[in-house]
Amino acid sequence: MAIGLRLIFWETTRSCNLGCPHCRASAERFRSEDELTTDEAKNFIKGISSFSKPILVFSGGEPLVRDDIYELIRYAHSAGLETALATNGTLVTREVAGRLRESGMRLVSISTYGASAEIHDEFCAMKGAFKKTLKGIENLKKSGIDIQINTTITKKNLSQLEAIGEFAVKQGAVAYHVFFLVPTGRGKYMEGDRMSRLEYEKALNRLCDLGEDFPLRLKATCAPQYYRILRERVADADRKMRSRLKHPDIPIKGCLAGSGVCFVSYKGEVFGCGYLPLAAGDLKKEDFKKIWFESDIFNILRDDSKLEGKCGVCEFKSICGGCRARAYAATGNYLKEEPECVYQPLNVKS
Repeated sequence: MAIGLRLIFWETTRSCNLGCPHCRASAERFRSEDELTTDEAKNFIKGISSFSKPILVFSGGEPLVRDDIYELIRYAHSAGLETALATNGTLVTREVAGRLRESGMRLVSISTYGASAEIHDEFCAMKGAFKKTLKGIENLKKSGIDIQINTTITKKNLSQLEAIGEFAVKQGAVAYHVFFLVPTGRGKYMEGDRMSRLEYEKALNRLCDLGEDFPLRLKATCAPQYYRILRERVADADRKMRSRLKHPDIPIKGCLAGSGVCFVSYKGEVFGCGYLPLAAGDLKKEDFKKIWFESDIFNILRDDSKLEGKCGVCEFKSICGGCRARAYAATGNYLKEEPECVYQPLNVKS
């Protein structure tokens, strides 16, 4: 078994045609010579398939700027991997959508930061981006590719949490994934847009409320407390909420960095997630299977007895786990307690 390996996010390139101020990758206009080559990428994909069959997410930057992206998607499918593509949608012409479909792609996530052009365009720092994204969604749907709407929530678009969900429904999406800002990349310079701990908790409760009658698959990412809140509600939950807690999209633990998921950078470094800048290994020096099973960082991340502070004694630590990337950004120690959590464990005095 692959120790629960479910998802691999591969930053195929750091290049992007947008300049979003919250960007984890601090994306650039031009591609780097350090990117994994086509052959190196294929070797990486082959290494994954030799022992596991997780979903491989082609991400970026903007993955569509790679001219070999369709070849790599086809190769991943031939290796038996399920794939997804994460894009801003602005480059998805009718031809691009057709080529994605021909390559075997069946699910594409589109980043949307507001339910209107005004909010979305300001958020991603490009006038006209919303219009291009809508066209990209239309082209993908016409090609028979399922759409997932992703968003990153900050104080700037916090009021849009439900509205973006309604937008996802109107666009015929199959899922709505809500990412909560982690202060890495350009995101660490967005002090004025970062939510307070109380705002964060309230936003997660709003997301729980939305999920009770939401017609799409709903998932919170970089928000492990969401799963603690869901389970706190179980005692008074009706049958609908109880069924949601058994939904296959709901992970068994909030933070899956290094245990259920991992992130591979454009140059082949392997991390627990894209927001925790501590490399577990390098694909240009060792194979993925060895890194996944033998990395010290990964094995520590898989052991919640290593957690410190209130996360270490919290009765929800096996469900939540706290965000290791936020802990690292705040203290330099990824095992410290989650700095954005308001919850006080039962055996910790307030």
